[in-house]
Amino acid sequence: MSAWRRVAVLVLALLAVGLAGAAMAGEIERVAVPSRVLGRSWPVLIYQPDPAAGEADARYPVVYLLHGANSDATSWVEQGHLAALMDHLIATRRIPPCLVVMPSVGNSWYLDGAEPIETAFVQDLVPWVDRHEPGAAERAERAIAGVSMGGYGAVHLALAHPELFDRVAALSPAVYVPEPPAQSAARRAAVFQRGGVFDPALWRHLNYPPLLDRLARGPWRVKLFVSAGTEDGLHTSIAGAILAQAWRAHGQPARYHAGPGHHDFALWRHDLVPALVFLLKGKTLFSEEKNPKTFIHMSRADSQAPAK
Repeated sequence: MSAWRRVAVLVLALLAVGLAGAAMAGEIERVAVPSRVLGRSWPVLIYQPDPAAGEADARYPVVYLLHGANSDATSWVEQGHLAALMDHLIATRRIPPCLVVMPSVGNSWYLDGAEPIETAFVQDLVPWVDRHEPGAAERAERAIAGVSMGGYGAVHLALAHPELFDRVAALSPAVYVPEPPAQSAARRAAVFQRGGVFDPALWRHLNYPPLLDRLARGPWRVKLFVSAGTEDGLHTSIAGAILAQAWRAHGQPARYHAGPGHHDFALWRHDLVPALVFLLKGKTLFSEEKNPKTFIHMSRADSQAPAK
């Protein structure tokens, strides 16, 4: 075969691979998970990767992805462009094929309150996904992440139930110590109120420090990724730094990053990329500085994917 024909064949082969990757598309499944604890069905969205992305009968890693306050799971699809982002990351082999489970929980903060959401999450949702979806029902293949209120929920659930989650990612997490700022939605959440008024003592009781103390006394290690925007008016970059420092002080591995950005999906679409790489591959796309507590901000273009 002549040299030019070999080049032509190589170009065509590479083009075919590229087109196959571009054509790869997962889907968002809308399911109603029966919950014995809640006494009702639970609306959940699940990102399913394109079957062509994995092997036949594959059992995928599972990421539980939690929404913020005054929102629901559809925010990840409509504002976060999750399906397109996942397709892009899987097609380019930045992450392996995986399931992303997105429950809608109102403003519950993922705690037991007006409804026992935390109990339902652990006793109903996770077992249902393990039984009915092609996910790997193993702790090492299960992770949890969230933004803002969802960041609080992800940290809480990972600490309260370390037997379930190997890794946790908190994006702009509302995990304030000692208590949330005046403008935080946490102060208006019923689960943190007594007599209709925010109760600082109740917040401290339900927040992560007591759970982190308990984790340090037990056999589990939970790996943490935290990121936040330095222009966030809710000061989650400070809350996230305190969280990561406390995590390390308790002998647990943590990565923290703060870079330009506000409290919005422009930042979260970007930071979800290194968070997913961390959760699914144990790596970060932020380069380490000499100070291991911070990470250099990656190019925002690195997180772009075609919108669906």
